Amino acid sequence: MSVIQQNLEKLTLIAGHPTAARTATGQTAGIDLRVYDGDVVFVLDSAAGAGTSPTLDVTIEDSADNSSFAAIASGAVAFTQVTGTASAQAVSVNKDDARRYVRIKYTIGGSSGQSFTFSVNGFGLKKYG
Repeated sequence: MSVIQQNLEKLTLIAGHPTAARTATGQTAGIDLRVYDGDVVFVLDSAAGAGTSPTLDVTIEDSADNSSFAAIASGAVAFTQVTGTASAQAVSVNKDDARRYVRIKYTIGGSSGQSFTFSVNGFGLKKYG
């Protein structure tokens, strides 16, 4: 069995923020990175924003205790701001540079009636089969 095939078998989908329409700022529950190795890639898939001057800012935060979250110390992990155009983007988090837990934080802004339908999911290689 080739190395690539072995790695693909360990590749796991990490449920982050399910596809949903959001009108207010929020965050997901913590995701435990302990079982992953190397980089974990998060993918944002967003429809165009609705309302007047809509903005969507999505960041990945980390925590040692799954309670107090903050920006990742090695540098902010953020997607490019989404506005009135649909967007698909990816960012990676090096598991060794982050604390044990991460969460997805999203901030929705605009003048009035703003709404975004989006999802954020991750992909990572599990350490052990």
